[in-house]
Amino acid sequence: MRRRLTLLVAATSCLTLVAFLVPLALLLRTVAADRATTRATADVQAIVPVAGTADVESLRLTVEQISADRAVTVFLPDGQVLGTPAPRTAAVELAARGGQSLTAEVDGGREIVIAVQGRPGGTAVIRSFVPHSELTAGVTRAWLVLAALAVALVVLGLLVADRLARALVRPITGLSAVSRRLAAAELTARAEPAGPPELREVAGALNHLAERIQVLLAEERERVADLSHRLRTPLTALRLAAESIRDPDDAARVASGVDGVERAVSGLIQQARWRSAPASEGRADAVAVVRERVAFWSVLAEDTGRTVTVDLAEGPLPVRVSAEELAAAVDALLGNVFAHTPDGTDFAVRLSAAPGGATLTISDNGPGIPPGLVRRGASATGSTGLGLDIARRAAQASGGRLDLASGDRGGAVVTLHLGR
Repeated sequence: MRRRLTLLVAATSCLTLVAFLVPLALLLRTVAADRATTRATADVQAIVPVAGTADVESLRLTVEQISADRAVTVFLPDGQVLGTPAPRTAAVELAARGGQSLTAEVDGGREIVIAVQGRPGGTAVIRSFVPHSELTAGVTRAWLVLAALAVALVVLGLLVADRLARALVRPITGLSAVSRRLAAAELTARAEPAGPPELREVAGALNHLAERIQVLLAEERERVADLSHRLRTPLTALRLAAESIRDPDDAARVASGVDGVERAVSGLIQQARWRSAPASEGRADAVAVVRERVAFWSVLAEDTGRTVTVDLAEGPLPVRVSAEELAAAVDALLGNVFAHTPDGTDFAVRLSAAPGGATLTISDNGPGIPPGLVRRGASATGSTGLGLDIARRAAQASGGRLDLASGDRGGAVVTLHLGR
């Protein structure tokens, strides 16, 4: 922007100077030529009274005196030529025949011709020649002065434009830096109002936005924390109810589910209370977490008539994500299988080592991924659309990604790439 403003001022200055200086330079040349012509005409006018009445010798002396400084020639009616030798040009012949005075352009300069009446035998003609060097005397120097003035004005305009552009660009650069800091979750960043009133207004609006974001995030964290804390009471009741179940297997299964929900609630509370310090980097054994969650969902798979094919790599297989987040991602993906495929649909879970970490693939023989891919908060199948987003964020937190595809025989294939 600074360069564009400078170029704009340079172009405007050059166009203005050209529009002003070119006519001025032509006018200077015309004035110089007219000034030289006027001086030559004045010298010739001094001979006119003598040329009309004096004898030839007196006229010769007068012409010779003037010819010492200027080329002056007098053509008498009897053919005599006095002063500086010169040919009888067309302008001289015209003046001799018609008795007219005139100025004509010739090679090398300009000639001034004056017809004088009153001499015996006809009309005498006085001719003065002004060379081109005299017609343009001082013009080159004046043009150089104008050119130097134009360059100086352009340079001055560029300096002023650069200062103004710098004063305008510096606040914009500051606003951009503050916006990047806010995008990086540095909510304490504030812009310093500077520059034109419009930019100061933008800086104030950006600061107000940052303050409002801080307030909204604080309120949101408190709401999530309060909601998570309220869930502890029904979880405690569920744990007591699980302990009262007579069947040990059912009691263990319900207690395991309650433990998982309680871990998730505890994680929500910790994240809701988080303020400025970034969360520590998680680490988990992918084999142990996936085996535990598959064992949990296998009971439901058996009840719904589904066959589960499990292929896990030899552990341990460390990945750069916490066990809670990985378990939540696996639960979300397996939950999608049960939610979006009919009972009796088989599915497979495969965990393998990869050069950059681990790869978890969950595939099923269901209807496949519907058109209109789910996104957070919306789904083409009527779900909340949060399951895949939970898995995607867990993968991205580890430095990996989430891929969705369709199997060779139909069905969905979800691949979770986890970083080491």
